[in-house]
Amino acid sequence: MKKTTENKSNPRLTALIVTLKDASRIHEANIWREIAKRLDAPRKNYAEVNLSKIDRYANEGETILVPGKVLGSGALSLPVKIAALDFSEAAMSKITGANGTCMTIEDLVRDNPKGSRVRILR
Repeated sequence: MKKTTENKSNPRLTALIVTLKDASRIHEANIWREIAKRLDAPRKNYAEVNLSKIDRYANEGETILVPGKVLGSGALSLPVKIAALDFSEAAMSKITGANGTCMTIEDLVRDNPKGSRVRILR
């Protein structure tokens, strides 16, 4: 039986999964293994998180990780760092409007290899 990664046609996604598994092994950070497992699942199971949910569960200055797409429904009142696989245009403008930061998961792994103080939302 083939791994799901071999069936994925997006080269960025397959490279990200490999990077996450390597970072998990090198830095002994289980968070990256969990995110790799979630991204290795079928695309219909990816997280789709609205800004209203992020606003409800995040604290000011916190780093939020979404293994999927961030959508622009709702408002964001806190300056938070949000790392995700993808962002909608509305979500990006609302996050930057609240003095927050949009980043890719690759950037988060590079900046925080241990994965400490990161909250996963799905």
